[in-house]
Amino acid sequence: MKAILLEKAGGPENLHLTEVNKPNIKNNEVLVAVKAISLNPADVKPKYVDKMLNMMYGEKRPVILGWDIAGTINEVGTDVTNLKVGDKVFGMVNFPGVGNAYAEFVAAPESHLAIMPETISFEEAAATTLAALTALQILSGRINKGDKVLIQAGSGGVGHFAIQIAKNIGAYVITTSSAKNKDFVLSIGADEHIDYHAQKFEEVLTDIDFVLDTLGGKVLENSVKVLKEGGTLFTTLDKDLPEDANAIVADKNLSINNILVHSSAEDMNTLKGMLENGSLKPNIYKTFAFEDMADAHTEVEKGRTVGKVIVTL
Repeated sequence: MKAILLEKAGGPENLHLTEVNKPNIKNNEVLVAVKAISLNPADVKPKYVDKMLNMMYGEKRPVILGWDIAGTINEVGTDVTNLKVGDKVFGMVNFPGVGNAYAEFVAAPESHLAIMPETISFEEAAATTLAALTALQILSGRINKGDKVLIQAGSGGVGHFAIQIAKNIGAYVITTSSAKNKDFVLSIGADEHIDYHAQKFEEVLTDIDFVLDTLGGKVLENSVKVLKEGGTLFTTLDKDLPEDANAIVADKNLSINNILVHSSAEDMNTLKGMLENGSLKPNIYKTFAFEDMADAHTEVEKGRTVGKVIVTL
């Protein structure tokens, strides 16, 4: 089968299309003929540094990157009960771990996949995986109707799903993005938009119940300033803060957390229901052919995507 291998740490030029053996499935797995793949910063950034690659994939090289797939089941293991050959499925495979998603065929545990809604494309299904799961697993059960929720970087992959999920729960949603993406974030449910080029969010916001951060650094540090007493912040990155920010955390009794998304068929089925009832819609920014994976990585590296970048087979 065709697969794209990362031969060694470095840039997109180290991604090579080649032929490898089709994977053998375990008893609890299915073999998916992949039709679409979604890219994430977690695919793109670690490939530059051996230490990061080793932490996420182990030390073996070459490695097949990626986790987000949509496709058709080609084979099922003997212990698989809820899926069958021919089913169209989508999911984030083996995260944390090695997903081997950049390939024509992917072996995936049944417990990581859901059957696709009949009304969406493979591209839309692949888009609604790691980023959507991250937003769901952060927000579900942690925010309530009427909460004031700040979503940092609302036009990004996680952000645009988080806006929709928070709005569906009934929160008042505030988000940051560039001015050119204002109409987009408002169209998907944001109640209020802050142009981070023109305004400092920490100077105009107060009394926020919950912050979702995907940027880290100064944005994370300043986010604690806008939270109300007893407020909560979740970040997808390192939650360590400088001394002055930690003083604010202690003074306001804030809860600061980070989270690592995990594969889950149950959560994928929750997303499926939202896709079916129209309360969640992925935005596909650009689509690339499989052989143009390096170009797709370059696009994600720019950090200006609105929604998701998809690769098709």
